[in-house]
Amino acid sequence: MSKGTASPLSRVVAAALTVGAAGTAAVIGARAFRAGMGGASGSNSAGIRSGGPGVVAPSGFTSSGSEMEAGESGSRFAQKAADRLSELITFRTVFSGSRDQIELEEFTGFIETLERLYPAVHSSLHREFVNGHALLFKWPGSGLEAAAKPVVFMAHYDVVPVDSRDDWTHPGFSGHQDGEYVWGRGALDDKGALVVIMEAVESLLKEGFAPAHDVYLSFGNNEETAGDSAVVAAALLAKRGVAPWLVLDEGGAVAADAFPGLKAPAAAIGVAEKGILDLELLTRGAGGHASTPPRMGATARLAQAVVALEETPFPASMPAPIVEMMRRIGMSSGFALRIVTENMWAFKSLLTQAFGLVGDETRALTRTTVAVTMLEGSKAANVLASTARANANIRIAVGESIESVVEHVRTIIDDPSVELRVISGQNPSPISSFENEQFLLLTRAVEASYPDAVVTPYIQTGATDSRNFTSISPAVYRFSPLLMDASDRRSLHAVNERVRISSLGSGVVFYRELLRGLV
Repeated sequence: MSKGTASPLSRVVAAALTVGAAGTAAVIGARAFRAGMGGASGSNSAGIRSGGPGVVAPSGFTSSGSEMEAGESGSRFAQKAADRLSELITFRTVFSGSRDQIELEEFTGFIETLERLYPAVHSSLHREFVNGHALLFKWPGSGLEAAAKPVVFMAHYDVVPVDSRDDWTHPGFSGHQDGEYVWGRGALDDKGALVVIMEAVESLLKEGFAPAHDVYLSFGNNEETAGDSAVVAAALLAKRGVAPWLVLDEGGAVAADAFPGLKAPAAAIGVAEKGILDLELLTRGAGGHASTPPRMGATARLAQAVVALEETPFPASMPAPIVEMMRRIGMSSGFALRIVTENMWAFKSLLTQAFGLVGDETRALTRTTVAVTMLEGSKAANVLASTARANANIRIAVGESIESVVEHVRTIIDDPSVELRVISGQNPSPISSFENEQFLLLTRAVEASYPDAVVTPYIQTGATDSRNFTSISPAVYRFSPLLMDASDRRSLHAVNERVRISSLGSGVVFYRELLRGLV
């Protein structure tokens, strides 16, 4: 959602208003006006702090004393979290499918350092290793029914590589601090989130706090390679009869400058995530000498298929979480956008089209996307390819499936000589409710840590370890309580990844309030 999104969306809103003027303008305007009267600015708009329509405060829910009511400053946690994160970033915890390419000493060094930095966590919680170097902590609850509503907080400490040819402002594994940011691979994805969880637990332990219900911390070691550690962790909990009341992993964030017309940051909590599919496209030919090429050989037919996929995007749709996201954003935006978002019955189709025009992030929210990531042809410059391959990395929209996507790709390519083979894949996750006690609890924690943020459900476009927990929990959410503007978000998996030091403090407050709200 780049800063250049305002103009296209504004034009579509204007067009929608023109259409709406024909016969329904009075009804539309009245609905938008009433929504604005309910709270048109900030995060206290109607339906936002209440967790959405039809949600009431859960029975027994507590604000855990004066801190929830008055707010707790993250400044007292920020620098300590930054210093610990800086040290943890220096470990090059890059996982690989080839074991001989993994620097195991970096993983063991990270684990040993984590134990030194968080002594209270390691002395009070039970820790076990899962699938090698993944970590699972258990913090026993203090209530009479401690096991009745267990929660799982997730993060991963493996990272994507740093290319030595890239021009980083500060080296990728330096953990450099400049007074505003901590720089380095994993600062946002996902060591920063792991650190704020650990800081929250460590600080509460030192204050003598114990949660009412069992709390599990599941820290993966191979998320970036879609590894199996999270699968093993979920299976282990299932075997022990643990059915989490709430699972929270990385995903959404507190996004600044994300939506045109919205001045406040949007705390986007992922209630589902798209599926993922690696699909091989294969063409065959006779091969031979490049001096006598045939027409439409293997590489030409493969190229034609790739171009067809690029020029024929999947159809767009707007699932319920995105409709609700737009409603909440509209309530805290200008009157023009509010007219559209409060009357989705009239403008949903146009707004869906607008998402395709605004930018890459918004386009990905409403459709299945296809990215051709690898190409392979002949091994020599003067030899015709007997086979040509491409890998299509596909993110499957909610409502689609691997089977339906493969058939649609076949229809788009419209060439029976192009063979399709599923390399690996997983269907989209189920949608977790944004009208339940769990979502309200998350909303209250955001309120304590980012008082100005507009809390909204959204669809996570990337894959996370949490998808492996949907079989044991109906309430799986994806949210990192870290503030990111457009530039910060672009640094994920890219050059100059960094996290705001102040945001680390707010993230600690988020998890402290979440833990104290478990009653």
